Amino acid sequence: MMTFILFLAALAGLLIVMRRESGAKPAIGVMVVIGVLSMIFASGWLALILFIGTAATAAAGLPGLRQGWLTPRVFAMFKKVAPRVSDTEKVALEAGTVGWDGELFTGQPDWHNLLINRHTGLSEEEQAFVDNQCVQAISMCDAWDVAVERADLPKELWDFLKKEKFFGMIIPKEYGGLGFSAKAQTAVLQKIAANEMLMVSVGVPNSLGPGELLVKYGTEEQKNHYLPRLADGREIPCFGLTGPRAGSDATSLPDTGIVCKQEIDGKEVVGIKLNFEKRWITLAPIATVVGLAFRMFDPDGLLGDTKDYGITCALIPRDTKGMEIGRRHCPIGSPFLNGPIIGKDVFIPLDYIIGGLDMAGQGWRMLVECLSVGRCITLPSGAAGAAAYAVGTAGGFTRIRRQFNTPVADMEGVQEPLARIAAKTYIAQAAVNHTANMIDKGEKPAVPSAILKYHLTEFQRSILTDAMDVHGGKTVTLGPRNYLGIGFSGSAVSITVEGANIMTRSLMIFGQGAIRCHPYVLKELAAKDNDDIDAFDEAFFGHAGLIFGNAARAFTQALGLGRADVPFDSASRKYAQAVARFSAAFGLCSDAAMTTLGSDLKMRELISARLGDMLSNLYLASMVLKNWHETQPVEGEKEVMQYSLELLLHRTEEALDAFLQNLPNRAAALVLRAVTLPLGRRRNNPHDDLARKLARFISTDTPIRHKLLASTWTTEGDGTVENPVARYNDLLKDYDKAEQLYRKATKAYAKGELPITALHPEERFEAALEAGIYTREEAEFMRKYEAVVLEMLTVDDFPFDALARNKETVIDHNAA
Repeated sequence: MMTFILFLAALAGLLIVMRRESGAKPAIGVMVVIGVLSMIFASGWLALILFIGTAATAAAGLPGLRQGWLTPRVFAMFKKVAPRVSDTEKVALEAGTVGWDGELFTGQPDWHNLLINRHTGLSEEEQAFVDNQCVQAISMCDAWDVAVERADLPKELWDFLKKEKFFGMIIPKEYGGLGFSAKAQTAVLQKIAANEMLMVSVGVPNSLGPGELLVKYGTEEQKNHYLPRLADGREIPCFGLTGPRAGSDATSLPDTGIVCKQEIDGKEVVGIKLNFEKRWITLAPIATVVGLAFRMFDPDGLLGDTKDYGITCALIPRDTKGMEIGRRHCPIGSPFLNGPIIGKDVFIPLDYIIGGLDMAGQGWRMLVECLSVGRCITLPSGAAGAAAYAVGTAGGFTRIRRQFNTPVADMEGVQEPLARIAAKTYIAQAAVNHTANMIDKGEKPAVPSAILKYHLTEFQRSILTDAMDVHGGKTVTLGPRNYLGIGFSGSAVSITVEGANIMTRSLMIFGQGAIRCHPYVLKELAAKDNDDIDAFDEAFFGHAGLIFGNAARAFTQALGLGRADVPFDSASRKYAQAVARFSAAFGLCSDAAMTTLGSDLKMRELISARLGDMLSNLYLASMVLKNWHETQPVEGEKEVMQYSLELLLHRTEEALDAFLQNLPNRAAALVLRAVTLPLGRRRNNPHDDLARKLARFISTDTPIRHKLLASTWTTEGDGTVENPVARYNDLLKDYDKAEQLYRKATKAYAKGELPITALHPEERFEAALEAGIYTREEAEFMRKYEAVVLEMLTVDDFPFDALARNKETVIDHNAA
């Protein structure tokens, strides 16, 4: 018995030391003390084991001992097996900053570092723009008109966007722009996301493109000329990066720029002759200035000794000789302006290079640095805005749509997708708003940008699918009354652009984060490159301490022991503790994957994807926790927060389990499972009771429905396009009164008090008035209410030949 007690004491002591990453000396102390006690009071075998452990720990853990024999051997082996980092990967790794994503790699995230920067909201000027100019812009957008009838925004809307400087949000005020914060940009895009064509048209010029590149890298002459013109819309920009053979692998672009001499106006000028073919370039059909990425060569040495400069970015006016521009692609769902650009022997001066000749060959670095910010904002904000719009429409429709004498929102089969819509919208809003706040605090979140791009656009796709499902026939029939179908079809575009989602998940989130965000890996690789054995010793054995620490934390916290101390209230504390627990498990699994797979991890994309899923869900859960911590919750928000975190933590554990099932080294996988899931899988999907509550919250007039809708377009007034969310909000305000009157008429009909032929609601209302069951006021109220309901349920129909583009091909099927 004493031996067993001392064994437990040794185990507990070592786990405490490991959890705290206290180093070798405390561990040696624990083993020596317990070993001596074991010799005196218990088993000599236990003492022997502890003394052997003491010797091994001293030899490997004390710097003075290990540096003479162990470190050189480990360093030599590391140099053989460490993955080679290419120049393009180095540029990507060096771009941006590491913030909360790095904390999640440590296994013991410091919540203070997340909560210290509160989201303080927008400035008065920014909020006024969102409330006024944005509402005016979206109210000028009829989805059917812009997508089908004209395949463009109306001229008066283009004029309004230019006048109000929508294209100059990122341009500083000294150059005539709005100089908005990242938070304001995401608020603008969420507000106008009810129409995808409008969101894309505004978002792209304020994302990766000439404007941002000029602000960060342009010469003063370029800035002074172009930025004021871009800000007020005199110039419309586009950026040509992708092409037929260079999509997600943008570094492989085959477009060339050869430095050469050409005679212009009788003078010999040194410039660049471009040959390129670009595809999928947003705003290209109407762009007046084209940003272009190409591979720059100087074979004749006209500029110096460098022959291959690498990727370079230049600005080219639309009317430049040799450039073909103006044709269109037809993007699925929403035909926003997008098209090809082709150039044959296009000669440009050297001063067309963005940033001048000094920036020749710096294009990849420029693009990656800009993308780390732009990808956090444009598509994720559009996804969050589309999600809020779906909350408004799906919640409203399912409440007014009645089947079997009851609103379909009260049917559990409908409540499940409604709950998912509510929770994913809440997650998306928290993620984009608080990540934008990080950008405003100086961060350039490279890894979070990939997380948000992938997961929020996937949320958008699934939310719109659920919204379409609960609408049934209403939204599968296209026409002016269909407020979801076009956006649903267009969601595939967001999945594909700015790094295809498949690639983002399998290669970027963890593939970039494992090296960039890990506390030690980048230091180890730098020590290898610099042949610095002392730096390697410090990094490698610090890394070893982290592995033991994460193992101890993951194991004990999975058993419910030593839960992390977190600064959250009682409603959210357990979720933050679960994030900390899975952070330790994630850190341990990341090290196991890198150790057992080595350089092969690059090719094991599904392993990388599952680790990326763990990191992503932990990041999104952290944003939800931060949002809950900082904002004043409204009635119903607690349940939405709980459902969201239950969903994200279930997804985290699911990814962990899938990783353990598929890790090639099965011995390592079994050990990891025993450490990280000692009690098996414990996280369930959110309970049905929560789903029922969330469905009720977003399908009735509640504070949480209004909070979720605050970021989208909810108003309607004279002279504006009809807003279905505003109409549903009005119906829900009167729903309780209407429901009582529906039931009164239904009950009277069942009792035979109304004519048996009164099958339509309108007929029952009139019969109820005649029978004295309704008062005149009640009957008039129901006439008006039901008229709006019927309008919201109605779908469009067209003349037989209206859908045929070529009327000559129409067949008269009823001809004699």
